[in-house]
Amino acid sequence: MAFELVKKPFQYCDLLTRQIKRKGDVTKNEMMRQMIDTCIGNALKFRFVLMDNWFSSEENFDFIAGKGKHFIAALKDNRLVALSEDDRKKKRFVRVDELDFPEKTAVQGWLKGYAKAVLLVRQVFTNKDDSTGILHLVCSDLTCDYDAITTAYKKRWKVEVFHKSLKSNANLAKSPTRTVRTQSNPIFMSICATFKLECLSIKTKLNPFALCRKLLINASRTAYAELQQFRAAA
Repeated sequence: MAFELVKKPFQYCDLLTRQIKRKGDVTKNEMMRQMIDTCIGNALKFRFVLMDNWFSSEENFDFIAGKGKHFIAALKDNRLVALSEDDRKKKRFVRVDELDFPEKTAVQGWLKGYAKAVLLVRQVFTNKDDSTGILHLVCSDLTCDYDAITTAYKKRWKVEVFHKSLKSNANLAKSPTRTVRTQSNPIFMSICATFKLECLSIKTKLNPFALCRKLLINASRTAYAELQQFRAAA
């Protein structure tokens, strides 16, 4: 829907490490808000903005709510919340990982620094190594329940799969370019290629990685057949 290249045109010296570093004139949070504006300007129909804890700031929440949209975001364990209006007014906030509320339940509360009521969810899951993980989610739509919040947030994982496909199937990271100008075209074409691969995946009912391997095998067979013809002609 939209993408931005991270540009860091300004150099500065880190006082702690004494090393020269670079920074941009626009933050990643500002880029995200610009992308949301782009989606709204293009009349894209959506209800929620899904975010990881990197983007779960009060400023982003206010921006999304001001656009008439809702958000579902992950929270860091040390995020401060209050479970009642009285606690919020008296500034009795506690860490979200220290709250005592059951799993599979959406609890209304208030985030420190954010004026509107939200729903809080604690999701416990098991990792591949059998370890237990806990994910705290916040939702601005008070009409949702636990299942609606967790089901909607699962869709965010497709972004990670898309990024993996960009790197593995479209070889995004193998571009030899170094400047913003020369990087723009390879990045855009990689996104287009990955999108077309997703479309083919839907038609063939193969996941993009299996489809890419199948295309590679068929291309190798065709190349080998051509090589055999050259050898026979020689």
